[in-house]
Amino acid sequence: MIETKGYAAQAPAAELAPWTFERREVGPHDVQFDILFCGVCHSDLHQIRDEWFPGIFPMVPGHEIVGRVIKVGDHVKKFKVGDLAGTGCMVDSCQECENCKKDLEQYCLEGSTQTYNGLERDGKTPTYGGYSNTIVVREEFVLHISEKLNLAAVAPLLCAGITTYSPLRHWKVGKGHKLAVLGLGGLGHMGVKFGVAFGAEVTVLSTSPKKEADAMKLGAHHFVVTTDEAQVKAAKVTFDFILDTVSAEHDFNMYLSLLRTDGTLICVGVPPKPAEIAAFSLLGGRKSIGGSGIGGIAETQEMLDFCAEHDIVSDIEIIDIKDIQTAYDRMQKGDVRYRFVIDLATL
Repeated sequence: MIETKGYAAQAPAAELAPWTFERREVGPHDVQFDILFCGVCHSDLHQIRDEWFPGIFPMVPGHEIVGRVIKVGDHVKKFKVGDLAGTGCMVDSCQECENCKKDLEQYCLEGSTQTYNGLERDGKTPTYGGYSNTIVVREEFVLHISEKLNLAAVAPLLCAGITTYSPLRHWKVGKGHKLAVLGLGGLGHMGVKFGVAFGAEVTVLSTSPKKEADAMKLGAHHFVVTTDEAQVKAAKVTFDFILDTVSAEHDFNMYLSLLRTDGTLICVGVPPKPAEIAAFSLLGGRKSIGGSGIGGIAETQEMLDFCAEHDIVSDIEIIDIKDIQTAYDRMQKGDVRYRFVIDLATL
């Protein structure tokens, strides 16, 4: 076994603290890479607090992981020692169901193996995430990272990036479309960058007037303050798509009213309570609500390659791992532009 250093929550709602644990030895199909940077996702906080489902503790969060390969198994063909590598929200799947065969491992019918707070395919060994110094992952779930980009700023692409890239590609959002991005946070700022890169006319919808300057710097064409009744009224029946990145409670019916006929509201945020949606909000314009998780491995690699070609990365603030609790507190207050990334050299 490989002795590994990390930060873990020992019980629900416990503060993260140093913890030493073991990872498996590198098997014939495995890649081991030392973690250089790991993004901090809002879902990390939800899961260590047991807010979504009962967690597996001790819990080492982190699923936006980048680093450099230090060892490969005998049958590994796509990676060699010294390569940059990354891993996102999943580290395995059944590889055999119809979804896996369509490169949709995130929707594996037997359940994909989550990078942390999950169980390996044996059904009993816990997975531990990227708030640690090294990781061992099956080759098929390791991603190539370009040397062209700022490695720390690449890390959030493994979750925030693919979570917004995948639905925009699935719904073929691009030139001729009016796209609204609801919420300008870790997910939303990537939605703006991709929407603009794909050629859409992008509007940011936000409760915070203070974010307008940032939205424009990111490339947005318009900005609507959703607490301003006049601005909301002017935006009625305007958008082909709304990419909803908000994880707080909000009025879906109001946002559905901003869609054109046949428009779609795409949910990628995860509010704590189910939304109340009036049938007339959908009937009046043949509107739709869709949802999207992350992306499959092939699509995630496609996204990383697109980002390397178009020089797209996340806007980040690098932190020491000892400051993770402060980062969580600031993240809850929206005080981050737009993703914290842990420098694992500080572990």
